[in-house]
Amino acid sequence: MTVRVEICVDSIASLHVAAQMRVDRIELCSALALGGLTPTAGVIKAAQGAGSEIHAMIRPRPGDFIYDDSDLQACLHDIAQMRAAGFDGVVIGVAQADSTLNTSALRQLKNAADGMQVALHRVFDLVPDPIAALEQAIDLGVTRILTSGQKSAAAEGVPLIADLVRQAAGRIEIMAGGGVTPQTAAVLLRAGVDALHASCAETVASPQDIARIGITPPRHTTTDKIKALQQAATGMFGE
Repeated sequence: MTVRVEICVDSIASLHVAAQMRVDRIELCSALALGGLTPTAGVIKAAQGAGSEIHAMIRPRPGDFIYDDSDLQACLHDIAQMRAAGFDGVVIGVAQADSTLNTSALRQLKNAADGMQVALHRVFDLVPDPIAALEQAIDLGVTRILTSGQKSAAAEGVPLIADLVRQAAGRIEIMAGGGVTPQTAAVLLRAGVDALHASCAETVASPQDIARIGITPPRHTTTDKIKALQQAATGMFGE
């Protein structure tokens, strides 16, 4: 069994670390502190030719996932930009007012990404019926679902994640994300997930007192954290 490691990054420094560590996939974002938004043009340019699979977040604004027409038009424009950049996939998610998947909007975005892999982000963790949403994602032709099992951290959502793996039965990839660490990897892999998703980041000191004006200190991906997660992903089956 091969379990892939996907690292989400929101800076060029973290991108370079993930590429240096030859992770299986890089999810390219901006503003991970806000849950991840569409990456900026400069970061997109830096990611071209990184050496790992690049999958770009398509999320035009922070907050909920209930998008109006202007939001969807922004998503379509961003998908076209990621295709032009030569990226391998996009990460999308749109909800109805009742938190069910907006399958009409998702199909529009999926069609725009034709030929690219498409992942459904943690909009999935808000749906009222995750099994039904899983089947909808399969019907849409989505490549993978990122989920924490509808909990704040994936390790807490293992029972649902295991149910999703069984229901998926190989028809769609199930990737565990949300607070994933080398210490929690084993229980997630025993649930049968296809991949682990993490930032492998730590807070770094800033020379400026940015907290004084309400700015969150930066977090950068580190080689040590990636290496530990990679080892956990490949070594736990002997336990």
